[in-house]
Amino acid sequence: MFRPKVPTMPQPTGLIAPPAVLEPTTVVQHTPAAPASAPAPARPTVQLTPGAVVALVGGGTAVVLVVGAVLVSMLLAVAITAASLAICALVIRSLINADAKRR
Repeated sequence: MFRPKVPTMPQPTGLIAPPAVLEPTTVVQHTPAAPASAPAPARPTVQLTPGAVVALVGGGTAVVLVVGAVLVSMLLAVAITAASLAICALVIRSLINADAKRR
């Protein structure tokens, strides 16, 4: 009942093609010819308008404030949990000590 059953290897059905024969190929390295003084490709320059700068600063400030609020709330949750566990430990210890003194 608890012995695992090992599956049997399924037998292929139908025609089986022989494995393909791969012929080795040679690698030929070509040296590229130097371009005849091709001009450097023109890259578009990024121009920041005063409105775009204000938007970037405002967006960055908003991100920093949101991330800061999330991190502070997580730290506060950990601190409250630790304080409540400490209070519970003190109450349990005092109950155990009071019960031991009565005996």
